Amino acid sequence: MGKGFFQVPVAVNEPVKGYAPGSPEREAVLKQYKAYFNGSVDVPLYIGSEEIRTGTTQNMTPPHDHQHVVGQYHLAEKKHAEQAIASCLEARKAWSQMPWEQRAAIFLRAAELLAGPYRAKINAATMIAQSKTIHQAEIDAACELIDFLRFNVEYMSQIYTEQPDSSEGIWNRVEYRPLEGFVYAITPFNFTAIAANLPASAAMMGNVVVWKPSDSQVFSAKVIMDVFKEAGVPDGVINLVCGDPVMITETVLASPDFSGLHFTGSTFVFKEIWKKIGKNIHNYKTYPRIVGETGGKDFIIAHPSANSKQVATGITRGAFEFQGQKCSAASRVYLPESIADEVLGYVREDVKSFKMGSPEDMSNFITAVIHEGSFDKLAKYIDQAKADADADIIVGGGYDKSKGYFIEPTVILTKDPKYTTMCTELFGPVVTVYVYKDKDWADTLKLVDGTSEYALTGAVFSTDRYAVTEATKALENCAGNFYVNDKPTGAVVGQQPFGGARASGTNDKAGSAQNLLRWVSPRLIKETFVSPEDYRYPFLGE
Repeated sequence: MGKGFFQVPVAVNEPVKGYAPGSPEREAVLKQYKAYFNGSVDVPLYIGSEEIRTGTTQNMTPPHDHQHVVGQYHLAEKKHAEQAIASCLEARKAWSQMPWEQRAAIFLRAAELLAGPYRAKINAATMIAQSKTIHQAEIDAACELIDFLRFNVEYMSQIYTEQPDSSEGIWNRVEYRPLEGFVYAITPFNFTAIAANLPASAAMMGNVVVWKPSDSQVFSAKVIMDVFKEAGVPDGVINLVCGDPVMITETVLASPDFSGLHFTGSTFVFKEIWKKIGKNIHNYKTYPRIVGETGGKDFIIAHPSANSKQVATGITRGAFEFQGQKCSAASRVYLPESIADEVLGYVREDVKSFKMGSPEDMSNFITAVIHEGSFDKLAKYIDQAKADADADIIVGGGYDKSKGYFIEPTVILTKDPKYTTMCTELFGPVVTVYVYKDKDWADTLKLVDGTSEYALTGAVFSTDRYAVTEATKALENCAGNFYVNDKPTGAVVGQQPFGGARASGTNDKAGSAQNLLRWVSPRLIKETFVSPEDYRYPFLGE
């Protein structure tokens, strides 16, 4: 700390703007949306102080209007990945030694830039490239990202204040050093906030980062880099590279200076990377930290005492906001026979009231899924449900990719609790419902726990506290974030630290000090003020 024990500004959650018709924030984001949509952005590689344009490019097209090109991004070659690593290691010399309050100031400034002059930009980019409604963009790209930056600064200061006891004549103290080497951040398309937080949280603790964003999130990734640069993140601390993910990953993992992985994405990819790290373990200077949040097959279970309308709203919002493309989205539901018809009736009403289309039209609740591969996968499962005898589509089931990748929000009712869409992660606006007999509540809890390899989020709805208690205990291992009488989505930084176990990840709780602790290597310093000068202990006396 050098010249003082500094208290950081108290972190508070960024208020969510409403974007009501006629509001200034609505006008600002629509103006920026039009400018981006009708413009052409060129996204380079960001390596050290350079913006590298390789000439090998990929077009960026909105999922809701896939023939319309809004820009391009440049693809890295192997030499660029190697250059990014070298840039990291050079930047580390100064960045790792920078006083923590100076690092804090940079990321607090980034939060203020996002809250003010960059708010419309980060939201509009997310709306266009990731096909989010303005509300989904606001709670993600603006508010959650601002919260990550502010709260992580507060958590960082709390970590540094954690110190050991000292006995008479001795002073014990702990330094929270950055990892020795560099961190590799691999980020997903679905949350702009996660895409920024994975490199930023490691960098905040004094680390340097090679960042590979999702191909479908490059537009908002460029805005993030613009913010970080304006905030004062030094050149080389965060290096952005796009391109062949296998090539980039293999290049990164081959470096003896690789010291950590911060990952959000598919379970299979995470396991494959873990396996490669294991194979390379003898090459590394240190044991790499591996932090990952992966898939989910998230559930809602309703007790017979539950309020039907509340359950229906939990399903509607939990399954269909952002087209079900949240890793926390509800995708399997267990309803008691006594209220199932009423709940499903409300869900049908909700789904039939949805408008679907471009996020520029703010009356739309549903937009497009992220790309053609996702569309085709979802269409296949919907078609299979139409053909299977043990499944019925009770609402939705349509799809059309002529202009955008539009999948109707779809509810499948199955007689088989292990039907394929009750078990398989789909990552789209499809939810499957199984109706159980009221008397089988306890057995259904066991069914919920044993159905999926994942353990990310889940929810129970009940007005019976004994039932809530029973569910909380029975389901303790199948959801890292467990919700009572609420949908299983919408974790807020500082309030609900997020992460799951089993095949859903390492449960290192993004949005908490627990995550930041993974990016430091503590050093204990013991100082003795008057050192002994005789080796003999009292027991050796005559």
